[in-house]
Amino acid sequence: MVHPSPAVEEIVSTLRGAAKRVTVPKRTVAQVLVDAPGHLTVEEITHAVQKWQPEVSQSTVYRILEEFEALKIVVHSHMAQHAAVYHLAGTTHGHLICSQCGVAFEVPASHFDHLSKELLRNFGFRLDRHHLAITGTCRQCRERAGD
Repeated sequence: MVHPSPAVEEIVSTLRGAAKRVTVPKRTVAQVLVDAPGHLTVEEITHAVQKWQPEVSQSTVYRILEEFEALKIVVHSHMAQHAAVYHLAGTTHGHLICSQCGVAFEVPASHFDHLSKELLRNFGFRLDRHHLAITGTCRQCRERAGD
């Protein structure tokens, strides 16, 4: 593995601040998440970790992700019918998922402000924007269907 980035060191600092052990597998999972271009499934994270540490099991990666989530280092989202995906905590956003082709779009949380306020006002329901995934049909699929 290459030298850890400042973002990885920030994650390590969060772990230490919470009196958690800092292990090589935790550092590696952190590096994979920092380097990720987008959201990753546990399987994708495990595969990337195993390039550096073949002995790290998927169950170990799950436990690390659970710890990272409890410390608000990562969040997970459920993308329609697909497996949960993980990404570093940061800007809150939701997802639009095309039910035809599966493409996913990140949408800034501000786009859901009105919906969030209406759900809270009318139903007393607080929207969890980190887990928000709305399914529909993307522009390309609608155009192909003549919609």
